[in-house]
Amino acid sequence: QVQLVEFGGGLVQAGGSLRLSCAASGRTFGASAMGWFRQPDGKEREIVAAINRHGDNTYYADSVKGRFTISRDNAKNTVYLQMNSLKPEDTAIYYCAARLTFTSGLSLIRNDYNYWGQGTQVTVSS
Repeated sequence: QVQLVEFGGGLVQAGGSLRLSCAASGRTFGASAMGWFRQPDGKEREIVAAINRHGDNTYYADSVKGRFTISRDNAKNTVYLQMNSLKPEDTAIYYCAARLTFTSGLSLIRNDYNYWGQGTQVTVSS
């Protein structure tokens, strides 16, 4: 079992920055590919960024490429999402997710992920 808890959401003005953290419990964090998803109000949940278990392979959605950075610290069982140059359209509930895997790959598919956090609200005002 993996339990995930997100931190760091809040209200920020357009152009500002936030850093989300996701702390994982359990001994399988190092065997988990991780992803950050978001769900704007009334819309589907979408992939934002993903990182493999070693931290040497990442993916970003086109909408956040160049502004967001995903990283992980396996010693601390934590994955991060640094969000810069935030825009009002980044407003959403952000979720971290874990996918147990023995490969070095990552996944962009929501249904591939086994565990989810409760979500944290990010609101960007214009």
